[in-house]
Amino acid sequence: MLENYLFLLKDYPFFSGMTEAEMLSVLRCTDAQILSKAKGTYLLRAGDCTTSMGLVLEGAVIVEQVDLWGHRNIMNKIEAGGFFGESFAATPGAVLNINVVAAESCEVLMLSISRLLQVCSNACEHHNKLIRNLVSVLAEKVLLFNAKITHISKRSTREKLLSYLSSEALRQGKRSFSIPFDRQQLADYLCVDRAAMSSELSKLQQEGILKTNRKHFELLTAVEL
Repeated sequence: MLENYLFLLKDYPFFSGMTEAEMLSVLRCTDAQILSKAKGTYLLRAGDCTTSMGLVLEGAVIVEQVDLWGHRNIMNKIEAGGFFGESFAATPGAVLNINVVAAESCEVLMLSISRLLQVCSNACEHHNKLIRNLVSVLAEKVLLFNAKITHISKRSTREKLLSYLSSEALRQGKRSFSIPFDRQQLADYLCVDRAAMSSELSKLQQEGILKTNRKHFELLTAVEL
């Protein structure tokens, strides 16, 4: 029952400023469906087309690109409240060049984006709210991808690591923080070799620049990038 998820949806930016009645109207209008997926399950595959975008309700998904030789580039890890597939769903006939894979057991709400982009004949206020919220969500995603480009454009593995960790410290407003990626995922996100990255992390710890334990990092000193 979609009604059972309203307590979650009201806290997500996409439904900001909407009443429960308005949220239900939107869910019905967009043919909303809830999917439960186990870790490692594909929600979208490269080569397919989609007319729906996904909203993560619980758990997390990985958005990745994998080439013919099996090299993986993680574009993003999307947790509860985040969207995936919206740009492909909004472009009729667009072929996916990404996979979306459950990073852990998750529940996802799939929404038909074509219904969202149609102008409501009644010019209803909640439809206008939804469009504004969608634009805000998409703008935030553009910023995230711009940040990734900044990190991977650095010349060395060390510079890529420090660029990413510095941005996370600034984003979270503290020098001690956790990241969403494990070691292999971080290497795939930064487009570097895992062994080389682990070696650089060891050097950075020895130099007293940072401390790390699994997904947790603490930046200790300023460093030239």
